[in-house]
Amino acid sequence: MNRKGISMSDFSFMKRMSDEDAYLFKRCIRKMLETTFIVADKDEKLYDFIASESNQYDVNSYLAAIGYKVVVEERMKVAMLQQADEDVETVGLKRSNLYRFDSKQMKLLLVLWLLFLERMGYADSVYVTVGDIIDKCKVYQVEMKPAEFKDAYRVFKRFSLVDYSDDIGTEEGKVRLYPSLQFCMDIGQLKRVMAEYSEEETTEAGDKEELEEEPESEDMDE
Repeated sequence: MNRKGISMSDFSFMKRMSDEDAYLFKRCIRKMLETTFIVADKDEKLYDFIASESNQYDVNSYLAAIGYKVVVEERMKVAMLQQADEDVETVGLKRSNLYRFDSKQMKLLLVLWLLFLERMGYADSVYVTVGDIIDKCKVYQVEMKPAEFKDAYRVFKRFSLVDYSDDIGTEEGKVRLYPSLQFCMDIGQLKRVMAEYSEEETTEAGDKEELEEEPESEDMDE
């Protein structure tokens, strides 16, 4: 769609909507702009609305005016907001839904993503305990304080990536992992996390080699 010629008449489809559909249409638009994702496991009614081919077309017609589109991953039942293809390389356009996770949050997201992949079943919800997450973090040397975990969970919940029980501060606390975890980081963020992790692994390997060599040096000195 050429946005230069867009006028209010292009949105005439909204006048033909029932009150219920108009309400769901507005909710979908606002939800997408605020949280990027609509997940069937969390917002089934909104997902069912936007997954309809005709509704998806109308939503995309509306969002095209501001340089966005909605993509629906039917197998995982996730709808996501993305920048329109023609605007990806446009200089000066800022992505309003691009949230910059810090390094620890991105590493935790990778841990949650790995846990999701290990346990997912297309018909079942995926739950893990806080203890499961901490154990997995130890495997990948992700060190976070309890307050940092809580802050990260809060941010992830905001973007419909996870949900959690009230006892999130204990190891028995339950965290529900949503399939949107698979789509939450762009390639640049993912590469940066992997590069940092590889760098840490290399540094640790070098430290171990030095430790192994030290006794030999002492023997030679003696």
